[in-house]
Amino acid sequence: MDIALIGGHGKVALLAEPLLVEAGHTVHAVIRDPEQTAEIEVTGAKAVVADIESLDADGWDELLRGKDAVVWSAGAGGGSPQRTWAVDRDAAIASMESARRVGATRYVMVSYFGASLEHGVPEDEPFFAYAESKAQADAHLQGTDLEWTILGPSGLTLEEPTGRIDATTSESSTVSRGNVARTIVAALDRPGTVGKFLTYNDGEQEIGAAFDAAV
Repeated sequence: MDIALIGGHGKVALLAEPLLVEAGHTVHAVIRDPEQTAEIEVTGAKAVVADIESLDADGWDELLRGKDAVVWSAGAGGGSPQRTWAVDRDAAIASMESARRVGATRYVMVSYFGASLEHGVPEDEPFFAYAESKAQADAHLQGTDLEWTILGPSGLTLEEPTGRIDATTSESSTVSRGNVARTIVAALDRPGTVGKFLTYNDGEQEIGAAFDAAV
């Protein structure tokens, strides 16, 4: 597949890019800072410079036209609430609508364990903007006719990836970023994950088998 990976310089994305290339995909990693180009391209991905906060509909269409799939791994990274709304909600939704227009029908969203419109985070807490933005974006994606999968990893760590997760638990724990990168590849490879919100921690079951069992 020809994939647009939004948020191409994120920690998970940088781990996912070489895995996706190794799996035979063409990866266009979307980044904001052109100085990150060399770091992207050493993974085998192709760097595409674009500011997703300021793209209009035509800009999104130009970015996604000709792609088979979109992987959303972008985030404001704990910035201001205004930037969180702009990236995690507005830009994410704009990318979904563009994907529908240009026919990039496969869409994998990296969300988080517990993301929901019923998240219960009070409006006066700093985490509210992120929780609400992700919930609204996830809900919008679920209401589209895209072939979507939402990944819900638990608390992210920098531990070495094991290639093994637990996709059955209802309790959030932790998961390595390297394992999250591997779940992106596994989801794209499995039509059975379409229409699923898959939550997981690090665990004992091989990722592909865990997803096969979960769907």
